[in-house]
Amino acid sequence: MSEGDRGGLAAGDQRHQGTAGCADRSQQEAAGPAEMTVATDVAVRDRRDTGRAGRPAGTGRANPLAGWLFLSPSLLLFAVFILGPFMVGLGMSLFSYDLLTPPKFVGLDNFRRVVEDGLLLHSLRNTFVFAFASMVTHLAGGLLLAIAVNRGINKVLSYFVRTAVFFPFLISWAAVALLWKYVLDPTFGIFSYYLKELSIDPPGWFTDPAWALPSIIGIDFWHTIGYTFLIMLAGLQTVPSEMVEAARCDGANRFQTFFHITLPMMSPTMFFASVITFIGAFQIFDPIQIITRGGPNDSTISVVMYLYQTTFQAFQVGYGSTIALAVFVVIMGVTLLQFWGSRKWVHNA
Repeated sequence: MSEGDRGGLAAGDQRHQGTAGCADRSQQEAAGPAEMTVATDVAVRDRRDTGRAGRPAGTGRANPLAGWLFLSPSLLLFAVFILGPFMVGLGMSLFSYDLLTPPKFVGLDNFRRVVEDGLLLHSLRNTFVFAFASMVTHLAGGLLLAIAVNRGINKVLSYFVRTAVFFPFLISWAAVALLWKYVLDPTFGIFSYYLKELSIDPPGWFTDPAWALPSIIGIDFWHTIGYTFLIMLAGLQTVPSEMVEAARCDGANRFQTFFHITLPMMSPTMFFASVITFIGAFQIFDPIQIITRGGPNDSTISVVMYLYQTTFQAFQVGYGSTIALAVFVVIMGVTLLQFWGSRKWVHNA
């Protein structure tokens, strides 16, 4: 046999062996998943049996009674201090009651009066102006302060700034109101004194209707900006530094990085701050009661101030309960609108 014939036979044997090997591998691959599945099922059953054998009876089962026991303190407080007063107020809104004579059922007359009460509508307008201004100034001021503190200052200075900004929030509203009532007094106030030294005639901060509400807004900003500042600082520090560095490497400047990365990533924090700030500002009462008592000429009267005057000074408990329900509906409505609008600008990635 020639060398060429021997080479052809050898090549044929190799091809035959290769084909057989591929077939064997195919059979193994086809049988592999089934065998692995059977082995896995057996192992899982063994583990289940071992677990059942070693586990004490009754453990691992859900116990709904334990959950309700853990919730019971919170549910009790909610029922006593929130749900109970709400139901009482809802019932009292249908009566005319002055704390002296027996309640008289008036049906929906109190609700009709709410719609027709001009002073109530005026107080609602003042409250909306105050709440909107407070929300805008707190979001902008808190964000700017957070950015300033977060940018490369040393730890000691950062700690000092955080403490200084947050400290006024720890002071009671009564002390803050009395402090600023003295500072802005047009006759002997410190701020007015220095304005006079600069040959500037100080305005009537709390006696001029054009200045009274802006002055209250400024005092509220000084007192509560620390809380918003800490929220913004916490949100700012959750922005991934890798994304900022990647944007810088791609050629984005500081403004582009801020508006296209930092702000979208902070949008959930800003949304939370806007909701909390609006709800708190809509219930403003203490500084108005202490400083202006709603004046001058009702220019600073808020809806909660009007509620207080109606219920505890005029003793119109039924009508006051109706005003309280109206305040609840307004706050709930605005909050729902905020949640609805958040779908368009809040980045939840």
